[in-house]
Amino acid sequence: MKERWVEAPRITGNEELARKFGVSPMAMRLIRSRAGESEAEVREYLQGSIDKLADPYLMKGVREAAGLLREKIRAGARIRIIGDYDIDGVNAAHILITALGRVGGKADTVIPDRMKDGYGINEHLIEDAREAGVDTIVTCDNGIAAAKEIVYAKELGMTVIVTDHHDIPYREEEDGSRTALLPPADVIVNPKQADCPYPFKKLCGAAVAWRLAEALYREAGVPREEFLDLAEFAAVATVGDIMDLTGENRILVKYGLKRLEQTKNPGYRALLAVNGLEGKKLTAYHIGFVIGPCINASGRLDTAKRALRLLGAESKAEAEELAGDLKALNDSRKDLTVKGTQKAIELIEGTDLKQDRVLVVYLPDCHESLAGIIAGRIREKYFKPTFVLTDAEDGVKGSGRSIPGYHMFDEMTKVRDLFTKFGGHPMAAGLSLPPENVEPLRRALNENCRLTEEELTPGLSYDAVLPLCYAGEQIIRELTLLEPFGKANEKPLFAAARLRVRSARIIGKNQNVLKAVLEGPDGTRLEAVSFGDVKEDLAYIEGRDEVCILYYPEINEYMGRRSVQLVVESWR
Repeated sequence: MKERWVEAPRITGNEELARKFGVSPMAMRLIRSRAGESEAEVREYLQGSIDKLADPYLMKGVREAAGLLREKIRAGARIRIIGDYDIDGVNAAHILITALGRVGGKADTVIPDRMKDGYGINEHLIEDAREAGVDTIVTCDNGIAAAKEIVYAKELGMTVIVTDHHDIPYREEEDGSRTALLPPADVIVNPKQADCPYPFKKLCGAAVAWRLAEALYREAGVPREEFLDLAEFAAVATVGDIMDLTGENRILVKYGLKRLEQTKNPGYRALLAVNGLEGKKLTAYHIGFVIGPCINASGRLDTAKRALRLLGAESKAEAEELAGDLKALNDSRKDLTVKGTQKAIELIEGTDLKQDRVLVVYLPDCHESLAGIIAGRIREKYFKPTFVLTDAEDGVKGSGRSIPGYHMFDEMTKVRDLFTKFGGHPMAAGLSLPPENVEPLRRALNENCRLTEEELTPGLSYDAVLPLCYAGEQIIRELTLLEPFGKANEKPLFAAARLRVRSARIIGKNQNVLKAVLEGPDGTRLEAVSFGDVKEDLAYIEGRDEVCILYYPEINEYMGRRSVQLVVESWR
């Protein structure tokens, strides 16, 4: 699929700020396009530190939750943390169990089983808690949509504290207004509450738990350094849950990655080692595509308790064994994902599904834990909002992945009567429904869909035109100022035109890398690599007099030799 190339809006007047901050005008243009155009925004982007985060007590419910938990601890009450089985929920649960233990709490943790329990708190988990003598339940990365379940817990006499970051469920009234549907918990900590004054709304569940941990530590007189030890867990979750790397998230991830490189946690140390990352400079890429998938694989193919045990491991031997298990699970997950994705493509290509603007793909035999990953792969291939559904013990379950312009949670809210359970974000969602509602869901989502042809054509945004002669070590050094890269703080892309392909071939053990030598109009020659559908790209560029590329420049170090290399994102 060929994308539309779209140049980002040009920002002029960069020279003065470039001099002030000691960078080139091109680098300042890139910074201002991400940070904002004012000097204050640029300064915060470049110099923002962990000490500049908002006061945790600004977050509605933090003071009350910390106070209530301290009361329960003084009374010797038993506290149970109920997390989630993904990277955000596991790290959030680890943060809270560590913090509560440090301040004297009698606490334990339960992670729902994806297959048996489904997402978040449920009546079965509440009954288990009552039988275990639990007085107080604290949710993390879930709970905001669990009104019925929390009513049940309250009827049993339990105290419930919800910490979450998901969108607040709502009912749309006849006049178009929205009424928030909050669960009847004793305290709710979620920055997305309409009257929450906390200035940054895009924290993940683990980061919300981390701010609550800060309040607990402050009130108990625990040294700040111990709170900062927990930052790496919130940072890993922020990247792994694909949160915007802007504002506080960018500061947290930048700081957390440095802490993770020198981590004291035996579990993360072992996971870095088994993936060949020990002693290396870590980037958000390593979290999103190496470490994160290992944590998530536990909750997908086994139980997320294994990942939680890894983070809580106290000995090197235990950590190494668990890290090895998680890597093996992730390798198995990759194979199953490839097979499931191929089945989905065959179904779409062989039926009238391909004509739909919203894809609802029913794969009864697919492992339900892989539905979200496969939905993401299908979304990338067809650039359409995609739901992948599969059979589960209690009906049909699924996950959705969206595209810009399609608010998945809002669209699902319009057809909420078709679901037994649903929740999510603008770009992703989870759901359960009866089998007989699969086809009605497909029809309803497509009938309601207002996406235009332009919105259904992927646009690849690039920052600026940068001829090869300027793609040198200076700009590459300056690009590191923009890290960590991720959602909403994307790695810069440059365009270069009128390039001659001097050589091109496919290399790599898996024949998945296209390597070329490109020459600019002024004679500058640089090596380039690209990934993806390399056979199609090679066929596309062979025999053409000239090509254009979108690329990112980097330094390639091989056997002591340093050279500039272009990573090509798209060819024309």
